Amino acid sequence: MKIRVLIADDNSFIREGMRIILNSFEEFEVLEAVDDGQQAVEYCRTHEVDVALLDVRMPNMNGVEATRLITEERLAKPLILTTFDDDEYILDAIRYGAKGYLLKNNDPERIRDAIKSVSYGQNVLQDAILDKLKLTLGGVRENAGAQAPAEAVPIIPEEPPIDLHLFTERELDVMSRIAQGRSNKEIAKEIFISEGTVANYITSILNKTGLEHRTQIAIYYLTGRTC
Repeated sequence: MKIRVLIADDNSFIREGMRIILNSFEEFEVLEAVDDGQQAVEYCRTHEVDVALLDVRMPNMNGVEATRLITEERLAKPLILTTFDDDEYILDAIRYGAKGYLLKNNDPERIRDAIKSVSYGQNVLQDAILDKLKLTLGGVRENAGAQAPAEAVPIIPEEPPIDLHLFTERELDVMSRIAQGRSNKEIAKEIFISEGTVANYITSILNKTGLEHRTQIAIYYLTGRTC
């Protein structure tokens, strides 16, 4: 069965170009392409959509608010497609249930893989987005209200602002590496355990914290906040 995709972007060039690109892959069926968040929500309410590919800045309703409604009503899995100019929306999009956050300048194959991953229940956060997120959170933590310098290095705390007693040493190792943007495969290689064991540790961390996915684990480890 094909993955049913909705595209929402107020830039007609990007919207229609994305429709053509995705329709060129046999695993997708682009159901519709709309130009604002309100239309995206309404379409998802009346059609069976697997993945809603949402721009952030749109008229009438932005992609973050559309993500919130789509997630609350379990209408589809939202995947944000955005630019670096939309940094301020990253945390809100994740908080409201976005299953992925991807830059528009990715090649078609990368976007295809992200949509497939989200449709299979996985979460996708591009490394560049995670680095920006760590910079933002680190800047807020170190100097409230101050903007992190453009050339700053992502901040990984030596002593994270979380309840360390909740977690085993191995769980803390895994959380630290998630916050650094490591994949399960990379984590397994670095701490000499299997990928399956890494996945088990992640499940345990999610259960202890009430979080839903690894991106929220990274935010929690960096800030002590559960979004």
